[in-house]
Amino acid sequence: MLEQMRKEVCEGNLALARHGLVAWTGGNLSAIDRDRGVIVIKPSGMLYDDMTPEDMVVVDFDGKVVEGEHGPSSDTLSHLQIYAGREDVGAVVHTHSTYATAFAAVGREIPCCLTAIADEFGGPIPCGGYARIGSDEIGKELLASIGHSPAILMKQHGVFTIGATITKALQAAVMVEDVAKTVAVAHTLGTITDLPADEIAANYDRYTHRYGTMAASEGVTQ
Repeated sequence: MLEQMRKEVCEGNLALARHGLVAWTGGNLSAIDRDRGVIVIKPSGMLYDDMTPEDMVVVDFDGKVVEGEHGPSSDTLSHLQIYAGREDVGAVVHTHSTYATAFAAVGREIPCCLTAIADEFGGPIPCGGYARIGSDEIGKELLASIGHSPAILMKQHGVFTIGATITKALQAAVMVEDVAKTVAVAHTLGTITDLPADEIAANYDRYTHRYGTMAASEGVTQ
């Protein structure tokens, strides 16, 4: 089981690089096995091009290395704090993707001015307060500020996303960078207007509960 999980976590980390969400050795992805009491996470300071499943690090819920030849990511305690506070979370992603991190740099949330943002995030993408790397402070601030969004910007740091699965956490990471780029460009063109609250709620409900299933049942695609 852990061998398969290491493969999946490695592939998830490599997907961050393929989507252009990380640079050099920055960023990380982890997943949890609550039954076994472990998480699998990217090793600290390793280039993505050199990464293999065997390089993934397995730690217990106290952060102690159970398997692996490398040290775990410096964000491990943040990931552990998130898993402890959110039983619905199965995977965590951290990136410094360019456009989303630009919003984090100025401590600004990404406004819900597009249906794509309403769909995926159910409102503005929040920006949490500054928290020190290497402790559980980031995890605590994320839990306090993320709300029902699967993504949060951490002030003067970067992006964290969560999901029930690796795929869902990756999806949020890809989408937050995509919409951040669009909104950043839109700021240069004119005034941005938030969607009305009822439209945000309607889009989020449609996307969360009926998108895909509705299309399949009606024989349409989008």
